[in-house]
Amino acid sequence: MKHEPVLCRETVDFVTQQRRRGNYLDATFGQGGHSRRLLARLDASSRLLAVDRDEDAVACAGSLAAEDNRVTVLRGSFGDIESLLAAAGFDSLHGAIMDLGISSAQLDRPERGFSFQADGPLDMRMDRRQRLTAADWLNRAGVDELTRVLREYGEERHARRISRAILAARPLSTTRELARAVAAARPEPRRRTHEATRVFQAVRIFVNQELDELKRGLEGVFARLAVGGRLAVISFHSLEDRIVKRYFRARSSPPRLPREIPVRGRDQRIDARVVAGPVRAGRIEIARNPRARSAVLRVLERAA
Repeated sequence: MKHEPVLCRETVDFVTQQRRRGNYLDATFGQGGHSRRLLARLDASSRLLAVDRDEDAVACAGSLAAEDNRVTVLRGSFGDIESLLAAAGFDSLHGAIMDLGISSAQLDRPERGFSFQADGPLDMRMDRRQRLTAADWLNRAGVDELTRVLREYGEERHARRISRAILAARPLSTTRELARAVAAARPEPRRRTHEATRVFQAVRIFVNQELDELKRGLEGVFARLAVGGRLAVISFHSLEDRIVKRYFRARSSPPRLPREIPVRGRDQRIDARVVAGPVRAGRIEIARNPRARSAVLRVLERAA
């Protein structure tokens, strides 16, 4: 399946604000859909830093950089974005995009282990330089740790029952083995989504430390935004969106002060303002690209 970036036009419109020049960041390059649309908008003096921790995405970005000298490519996680920006010589940003979804390219390659639709090794590493794989963790974690991860990162109601089934099925080495263990533990008939969907999400998030990386990435990108610069974040499940929404709300709200302290409204300065969100895909885009159904776009602008 060809990867199609969701809410691409809306994201680029919000980030550029119709500007034709500036320094921009695509913190999750993937297959480059957002970057290509961004470059088509910008003039020859603009610069784009493309970042991804997946080696295949970095190779794709390298091909784009070979065609367009405005593009700089670095491999890394957006949790380390401040050091990556410094390495690329970007002092400040006029806009940044973070597309938090897993790409079709990753899902469609069984050897990456992200999906149970085809059998493959239980890997799930976004950066294959990292040592811990999904199989490593699943085969050594205790029932309490498994339960916590499935409940916290997968919002799985039957986390403990599934965790016990995983322990009983060990050792696990393939995606289908994990999916069968989960299916055997489900107390109810199959739902609209596959029984293993939440479990695979939870394990992937844990192995890649995605939520911690997101929190660090939001702080790092915002720290480099110029006044008036914008950060656009697209999330695909409630855990990510909750973190983004709370961060944006905290940045755009004045500090809480005791009621008895006399403070004028104009003296309560804020760092940022929320300029969009939640923005969702329309019916036409969802019909063309079903993965857009769960996407939520939020945009924050630096005010000071």
